[in-house]
Formats: sequence, structure tokens, C-alpha cells
Amino acid sequence: MSVDPETPEQEPAPRWPVPPAGGWTADDLDRLPNLPPHTELIDGSLIFVSPQTRFHMRALRFFEWQLESLVPDGLEVMREFTIDIDRLNRPEPDVLVVDEELARGPLQQTRIPAESVRLAIEVVSPDSIGRDRETKPAKYARAGIPHYWRVENKNDRAVVYVFELEPATRVYVATGIFHDRLKVTVPFPIDLDLTTIKPKGLPE
Repeated sequence: MSVDPETPEQEPAPRWPVPPAGGWTADDLDRLPNLPPHTELIDGSLIFVSPQTRFHMRALRFFEWQLESLVPDGLEVMREFTIDIDRLNRPEPDVLVVDEELARGPLQQTRIPAESVRLAIEVVSPDSIGRDRETKPAKYARAGIPHYWRVENKNDRAVVYVFELEPATRVYVATGIFHDRLKVTVPFPIDLDLTTIKPKGLPE
């Protein structure tokens, strides 16, 4: 049977990995071939990241650079790096501050232990609202990560929701909502002008 040369060939459908019984494990992220960049593991399921928005890109760059200039000795700022929570959960916060000694490993390492993380920051995207507001902070809290920030886009301006771990219950307690300026004393003194995250050209 001949093929009409005017008819374009259809792209083959993507072939996603079929999960095994019980779901994928943290070790599988390092073994599965051809996974998209920044794939996470949540409750044994692979989570693929959607295209990044301009706000998301600017917020990640802002917090990475600003925290780099403020972080004290013994702590390290990392960006988009997975953490081991348990066998079925290996999320990737957008920005992290970690204890250098506890996170120490070979340059080939692809993940760090949750106990090394002092601050996890998630910049919310349209497809990650539920994960960043509910699923991931609950897991970060149970893993003992003492500080969690959630960054949201409100009319092209950043709003940062700051949470601190209540150690007796292992749940996060809201300690502030910051619109134009973020000033906190933990996990170390931080004073940031959030208005600089907005795209250039927008009115003040």
C-alpha cells in the first residue's frame, strides 16, 4: 500500500515507563533511561515538570543568588537537587540550603539526605499548586526539614509564605506572609527586596 506523500507522518507517541508493582523507588530515578530533566518521585510515582514560566525562572535565580550572598559558613545553597526522604519519595525543591557536612558526598552524587536540608523553597507553578501547598510540605515536615518557603505569583509580584517546623508534632507552622520585603532571623538573618523579582518594565 502506497503512502500519500502529501500526508505528513505522525510523530510516535511517547513511551512512558510502566511502573512496577508498588511503584518506583528513589534508586530508580538514577537507573531509568531518558527521563525528562527534574523528574521527581512522589509516593512512588514519577512527576514530570511542565515548561518553566518567566516568573518561575526569575524567582529561582533571585533566591539562589541572594541566599548565596547571605549564607553563613557551613551551609550551602543548592538549586533543583533531589533529596532522599524515603524509599518512595525523592522530591526536588527549587532552592535548598543544606548543611555542607551532612550533604557531603562525591561530585557524582545525584541526591542528598533530607536531614542535611535546613531550608526548602518551592516556587509554585500552575501545575504544582497542590503539590507545593499540601503534598510536598507535609513530606518535608515529616522528614524534619526545619524551614519551608512557598513562593507564589500574585499579579506578577512575588508573595512568600514562610513556615517553621514545630518539632513535637512534625508539622509546619506559618510564621509570616511577605509581599514586598522578606525579613527573617532563621535559619539565618535574611533581608530581601522581593520587588526586584518582577519583570522589568512593570510599574512599582
